[in-house]
Amino acid sequence: MPNSGTHQPSVAVRLSHMGDVALTTGVLAHWNQTRGETFVFLTRKGNAPLLENHPAVERVIGVEDEALKTGAWLRLARQLAAEYEGHDLIDLHGTLRSRLLSLLWRGKVRRYPKLGLARRLYDRTHGERYRRRLEATNVPQRYALALDAEPPSPQDLLPRIFLTPAEVDTAATRLTGLSSSGPLVALHPYATHPAKQWPREHWLALTRELSRNGLDWVVVGRDDAPLLPGDERDLTNATNLRETCALLSRTDLLITGDSGPMHLGCAVGTPVLALFGPTAKVWGFYPAGPRDQVLERPMECRPCSLHGARTCERGHSCLAGIPPEKVAACAAEMLAAQ
Repeated sequence: MPNSGTHQPSVAVRLSHMGDVALTTGVLAHWNQTRGETFVFLTRKGNAPLLENHPAVERVIGVEDEALKTGAWLRLARQLAAEYEGHDLIDLHGTLRSRLLSLLWRGKVRRYPKLGLARRLYDRTHGERYRRRLEATNVPQRYALALDAEPPSPQDLLPRIFLTPAEVDTAATRLTGLSSSGPLVALHPYATHPAKQWPREHWLALTRELSRNGLDWVVVGRDDAPLLPGDERDLTNATNLRETCALLSRTDLLITGDSGPMHLGCAVGTPVLALFGPTAKVWGFYPAGPRDQVLERPMECRPCSLHGARTCERGHSCLAGIPPEKVAACAAEMLAAQ
């Protein structure tokens, strides 16, 4: 129910994807700390666990996929507009669904600069003018501009997942026997778009390199084809969203492609080594943690699309051309610096 006190929480909406919702968590914390704002957060049901225990979030409204269909969404939008009449709406999505909700809203509506035109023009032209415009802010900074006059520092907006001590302890118990007293590396070898997935043979080679270097590792994530089925270190499909976050919090490094779990690692304070290919810094999704690093190849064709969904006549050599030995060496350097 809406806050019955003098302060009314704003209703923030970001329906998908998981990584995009994760990137809002640091912005919500920033607004709570600097403005005393609290929020009702509207998102897909599968993303709702990311907001659990968040000190700035009074309520999470998890929407089932069926409720996102046109007629059902219209009914839900009317219901929410009536229930939260007089509350501010913060549209952190900027889609037709969120715009429809905005049209029905009975209060102030705030939006962030999505820079859709600049993104489309850069995608077509790779023009320097558009690159500078886009790289001036990352996605969390753009979210923050829904309320802030100037973009805060990226370090002030890092994602935040608020785990309970019990969740962390359970993760530690789960990892008992899978690692020695040395560093533990988490590997996330999966991606929604195949073009953003480092070749499977590279991931397998990386596990061998890490083992040769005396480093323990575990595989996390969800996929129809686990990397190493039957290996006790492969925890693919074995954890839910918060359990995955808790496991990441107990590791010393996460190696991943451009994916949602990349932001989860940052959100629990684990350094991230991210492998980028068809996507690039210009889109605003680079990990921004103080110890995070990105490995990529300088190719004129990059980025080839916003999400890396296009076909590639070069066989996505931008990503496939990153050798496992280089990734292992970078991982060792990052761990040694901790």
